[in-house]
Amino acid sequence: MKAVAGDPRESKATLREEFRRRLRDLSAGERDVSSERIRRCCMALPEWGRARVLALYHPRPDEPDLWPLAAIAWAEGRQVVLPSHDPVRGAYRWRRVMGPGDLVSGKFGIPEPSSHCGEVLTPLLDLAFVPGLGFSEDGVRLGRGQGFYDRLLESFRGGSFGVAFDCQILPRIPREDHDFRLDGVITPSGCRFAPTGAE
Repeated sequence: MKAVAGDPRESKATLREEFRRRLRDLSAGERDVSSERIRRCCMALPEWGRARVLALYHPRPDEPDLWPLAAIAWAEGRQVVLPSHDPVRGAYRWRRVMGPGDLVSGKFGIPEPSSHCGEVLTPLLDLAFVPGLGFSEDGVRLGRGQGFYDRLLESFRGGSFGVAFDCQILPRIPREDHDFRLDGVITPSGCRFAPTGAE
């Protein structure tokens, strides 16, 4: 499928439906094997070796599972932060997670840090792995339509990498001014670095 021309919002809505269909077509076994390959690629990044504060996420059933990286990061003495919904602000912020016991069921039923976990400001993050519905080879991310990650990463200055199954990659995806551009996208096939899309 090619990226859709025209109104970016209409194009994005069409692409979201296509990516959801592609993700539904993946078997659980395919997701497990691909997630393991993606985790290896994440740890092979030079940025992984330098990062002291690592931003992860707890996966939805249709997302690449990076959660085992949290245990590795803790064992290596790194800080791990996850998005946590703030009902007062109606937005997400980063909170430090010390172990699985810090997680509670969040806004969308996805585990996230509990309110007692300390907040970590975005500029202090060294490396972020970001999920999404789709990605382009030049680092544009297509989220689920609510802009949570775009706002979370507004002041981010570290290395940012989308993580995706191969079926979630297109040559181009419509981009709006508020869309955060990533440094690269990691798939089971390797890492595509923005803006060139070169392997």
